Amino acid sequence: MHNKKLNGEEWAEINNLKSKRYFYDFVKRLFDFISSLIAIIILSPLFLIIGIIIKLDSKGTIFFSHNRLGRDGYVMKIYKFRTMVSDAEELLKQLPSEQKEEFERNFKLENDFRITNTGRFLRKSSLDELPQLFNILIGNMSVVGPRPIVEKELVKYGAYGDKLLSVKPGLTGNWQANGRSSTTYEERVNLDMDYIDHRSITLDLKIIFKTVAVVFKRQGAF
Repeated sequence: MHNKKLNGEEWAEINNLKSKRYFYDFVKRLFDFISSLIAIIILSPLFLIIGIIIKLDSKGTIFFSHNRLGRDGYVMKIYKFRTMVSDAEELLKQLPSEQKEEFERNFKLENDFRITNTGRFLRKSSLDELPQLFNILIGNMSVVGPRPIVEKELVKYGAYGDKLLSVKPGLTGNWQANGRSSTTYEERVNLDMDYIDHRSITLDLKIIFKTVAVVFKRQGAF
């Protein structure tokens, strides 16, 4: 079977789509760099205050790093303010079977006893995510995109795995702007795929503004 030859109009359409994508990627990276740099400078006093409160509240480091999958499957470290007790990983192994099944199903616990008092507030307000501004600044994350996942979570995306890894993960995205933790994992996958299919500068801005409203209302977080 011979491959169909494209006519002039079809080639022009392909080149036009490529040009639009290149322009979008350029503007997106420029916005990511400038916005993350400005945010880090403005929020540096808040970083200091949060760090002091974390140290006073519980033993352990101020920041927590974790391996996640980035664009093209690149394994990167993302950074957060620590919201759990220092031996959280060890305690995870001691969970009763019912909670282990919940964690394996959702990669989170609704009533996680490992979260500190300060950590609970940081999660509700999404302030624990602020250190990811440094991930955005260096270029392995974007302001808007699918949330970065651990390698084990990739199975949840099934046939959409390669599609998920075709873009940079984001600090916020369709999932955070539309329910956050109150959504099922299947709904999260659908929201991520819908974003990838329709991503644009306009959509990114809509998601940013919607996320700000959701965070202030503390909707769907635990």
